[in-house]
Amino acid sequence: MTANTPDPETVVTQSLSSRELIDKLVDDTNIDYVEVIQTVIASLQQDESAMVSKTAEGHIWKFKYGSVEVFVQLTGVNDEDTFTAWAAVLKLPAKDEPRLMRHLLEMNWSGTFESCFGIYDDQVVVLSTNILADLTPGEISRIITVVATIADENDEALQAEFGNN
Repeated sequence: MTANTPDPETVVTQSLSSRELIDKLVDDTNIDYVEVIQTVIASLQQDESAMVSKTAEGHIWKFKYGSVEVFVQLTGVNDEDTFTAWAAVLKLPAKDEPRLMRHLLEMNWSGTFESCFGIYDDQVVVLSTNILADLTPGEISRIITVVATIADENDEALQAEFGNN
């Protein structure tokens, strides 16, 4: 190879999309779920806000995306383990909770893709949870991105209309 000839490996790596970079972390049979999640979070986080904690229950990450904090939990690396992403958008109790619940159910019908609104720890959250069996790196990336985006796009409007501040 001459000094003027680019290294093909370098050229290929530099031209890969983020989806292709995630797919490079996978071989035909094994997915490094921790590495995939960390790669996705690194591409979404703001102000180097990502933190990770490893416990007996698995890994849990937290990062800032827009105006929300997003959490990602991985309970293990076997097919029956779970992958969950969530972000709080409104503290409860809220104003006019019957109207809020109807509004959230209507949003669940058409505007949440692979995620949904739910209630956890006296908060309205956007969440998605899946078992790891057959979950691809692309799906992991999409789920984290969808949860973060929907939460960020809806938290301020929900707080303004239904918040008890």
